[in-house]
Amino acid sequence: MELQNHKEENGISSNQNVPNQDLIQRVTGSFGKYQLYLCLLIFLSKFPVAFHQMAIIFLSPKVEYDCEGSSNNATCPCPNPQYDTSIFTNSIIMEWDLICDRKWLTSFTQTLFQLGTLLGSVLFGMASDRFGRKRPLLLAVVIQVSMGIVAAYVPEFWTFTFVRFLVGMSVGGTMVTGFVMVMEFVGTKYRDVISALYQVPFNMGHMLLPVFGYFFRDFKEFQFAISVPGIILLSYFFLIPETPRWLVAVNKTDEAITILERVAKVNKRPTENIRRDVELYQESVQKNQLKKGNILDLFRTPNLRKNILAMSFNWLTCSYCFYGVSQYVGQLSGNVFVNVAASASVTLLGTLASIPLMKVIGRRTILIVFNAICALCLLILCVIPEGIGSVICASIGVVASFIVFVLVYLYCTELFPTVVRNAALGFSSMMARVGSMLAPFVIELRDVALWMPPLIFAIFPLLAACITFVLPETKGCELMTTIEEGEQFGKKKSTTSKT
Repeated sequence: MELQNHKEENGISSNQNVPNQDLIQRVTGSFGKYQLYLCLLIFLSKFPVAFHQMAIIFLSPKVEYDCEGSSNNATCPCPNPQYDTSIFTNSIIMEWDLICDRKWLTSFTQTLFQLGTLLGSVLFGMASDRFGRKRPLLLAVVIQVSMGIVAAYVPEFWTFTFVRFLVGMSVGGTMVTGFVMVMEFVGTKYRDVISALYQVPFNMGHMLLPVFGYFFRDFKEFQFAISVPGIILLSYFFLIPETPRWLVAVNKTDEAITILERVAKVNKRPTENIRRDVELYQESVQKNQLKKGNILDLFRTPNLRKNILAMSFNWLTCSYCFYGVSQYVGQLSGNVFVNVAASASVTLLGTLASIPLMKVIGRRTILIVFNAICALCLLILCVIPEGIGSVICASIGVVASFIVFVLVYLYCTELFPTVVRNAALGFSSMMARVGSMLAPFVIELRDVALWMPPLIFAIFPLLAACITFVLPETKGCELMTTIEEGEQFGKKKSTTSKT
């Protein structure tokens, strides 16, 4: 088992008197039948996450309208608009007349959804540390299903927006707790692959969205249709266990042993010494417990400060570009269903391609190259006419930004020491939500000039590609434990040799 690059997490030692620090991996194995079963279950949650995250494409598609009593079509003000219902029979734009001086409300409702996702990630993340992984995940699923269905029936715009905000919170909670649960069951050797594969159901959900949009042309029917499949996730009440890592960490020993024995039996691993191993592990943790860091520790020292600022800007950029350009594709001329399906399909290919890329190429190199590719495609979009070429360029930009999205999870994990790793991931994730909150307003600039949205989208990945040069390479490096190690990481050898 190749664990040498993760010593501080796994603590494998040849001395039989010293308990293996990564007890869970030793008892259950890195990846067996049980981990496969759990991954398949948790991966299901990513389908409704994709449905709700990308739903705005078909909740508010581009629509033409005429103004009664006006010689010019689509002029403002327009008190009695007549909408073209040849493609979509009803949308939130038609339902609440989100045109002219109310047009900004279309972007605002999506921005509030993303704000909900940000708050949900933080609140459910905190709850999962305090109450375990399972209960917050179940709460998020219940909110997601119930509020998703309620959103289909609310009669008023602000109520609809608030309910979607709650759906956004549940989406953030589902993503963060589901990902943590998978990572805590899967062994280190497979975490990079599983972290990439975790995005595949999101891509597949994105690909399915045009199918829902095609068969449900009224936004209320569409909202209901994308929410109902989430009911299957209520099976988590019976099928999903609490993670043994959390149970061991909070000294719920008997519950942890019960689950560990069940997993070990399914994976055909020995179960005789599990109780003794758990007790030895807890003793070693109490003796060697590290002082926990917080988000302020990321900014106190210059090297960590540089790394967190550069990394969080990359998170902001990839989220800003992925969600923004994905929504922008839905506004391009041509068949909206084909355009969105094509964009989502190439994103899936990009996710699968990221796995071998992470195995053979350095993290920093991938980040620089694909940020540059994304920026280049968006700059080309500024100058070519709308059509097949623009859809292809936009799709390549989307896939490049999503490959960056897949990578930054792993890169951020490797770049920061154990005591502040969760804080770094949390802060970076918050910045990603800020990016996705900004993106809808950029798309509105199409009304000023068609070239403006792609140009403004292109600036961020171009800057990110340049900023990434200041980050150190982490591929093949041991994970760090202390603030001091994190501060020295990536500095010149002449400097580190003196310490």
